[in-house]
This record gives sequence, C-alpha cells and structure tokens, in this order.
Amino acid sequence: MADVTKHEFLAVALIFVWRAFYLIAARDSTLMTLGIKWRPIMDNIPKNSTARVFFALWPNDAERSALAAWQAVLKPTCGGRVMRADTLHLTLVFLGNVPCARLEALQLAAQEVSAPGFDLLIDEARYWQHNHILYTAPGVVPRQLAYLVSALEKSLLHHQFEFEQRDYQPHLTLLRNARCGVASLAALPPVSWQIRDFVLLQSAPHNGVAAYQVLARFPLQAFGKP
Repeated sequence: MADVTKHEFLAVALIFVWRAFYLIAARDSTLMTLGIKWRPIMDNIPKNSTARVFFALWPNDAERSALAAWQAVLKPTCGGRVMRADTLHLTLVFLGNVPCARLEALQLAAQEVSAPGFDLLIDEARYWQHNHILYTAPGVVPRQLAYLVSALEKSLLHHQFEFEQRDYQPHLTLLRNARCGVASLAALPPVSWQIRDFVLLQSAPHNGVAAYQVLARFPLQAFGKP
C-alpha cells in the first residue's frame, strides 16, 4: 500500500510539472503569434518588489547614431552632460513604480492597444531653461503618435494603472545641465525614425548611472490612418 501511494504521489506531481511547462509554452507561443517579445527577466523579478517603468519609443542602432550626431554638434555650444546613446528614447507614458506582481497585467493593457506604425521626423533642437535640458523633437507631431499615446492611456486607465497625466510633449533628451539660448541651437540634418513598435522599459540605474532594460515589445499595425 505504501508503494502504491508513493507511485500515485509521483504521478500527480509529474502531472503538475507537465501542466506548468504546458502553460509557460502556451503563453510564449501566444505572445509570439501576437508578435510580442517576452523578456525572461520578467519571470525573474521578485513579485513582492516594485519596478520603475514606462512606455517609450526605442530607436534602432542606425537611428541612435543619427541622434547621437546631434549631441556632438550641440555640446561645444551648450555644454552639459551628454546622454549615452544606448539610453536615448522618447517617452510615451511614464508610470513610475509599479508592483512587479502587476507587470503582466501592464503588458496585457499594452497588448490591447491597436495603432498604426508611422514615420517620425526629428528635426528640431530645443532647450528648457527651467531644468537646463536640451532635447530634440518633431517640428510637427504626427497624428499617429498622438493617437498611440491616447490609446495607451485609455487602456491603462481601463486596467486601473496610475500614470503621469499631462499635455503630451514628445521629446528626446540629448544633454542635461546644458546652458544655451534658442539662438545658439544650430540647424541639423533631420533624423527619420521608422516607428514599427513601442516598448515597456524598466529604469534600473547602476552605480548611479542611468540604464534602461526593455521588458517587452509591442508591434504596431501596418502603416495607415488610426
């Protein structure tokens, strides 16, 4: 009887293990079908902690290099601290500290966003005097970008997430602690940025240095009108 009970226990345990692997495989398969890339780090973050996260546009290597070229031209005039090329991004919605137990719900909220891809022309350098930030921005904000931000905010509210709600001003920080006037900002070659997806980023500074980790990517639809 003891041997039978032991075998039954092992059989049940194996069923639970198999089901766990099945559920993980099913999740990953579904995400791949949707075109969503799941980072293993999401599974390793302690559920009882928080993560400082936000949604953003994340340039590819070529776009990063083009944006970094603006820094090289502007720094001699404005000084300040150059943002590392690997940290350059354009924020869509900033959430701040979110319980890690809700990160999967956060991804589900982003998955529900249906918006078209678009081209973003970065063609102006601007300066905020109050916080000494030199940034770049589109001279004309594409309606697709405004639509993406609005749709993402609506989905986040529906899922009861809190985030910074303010008039959206797209900007990409190039220099911090800069000192310059508008007249000193040179005209630079526009940077054409092809927006095909958006990302969920975690801010994870290391030794006081800014660092961002892509937790998930969310594809946009083929080009078109929202």
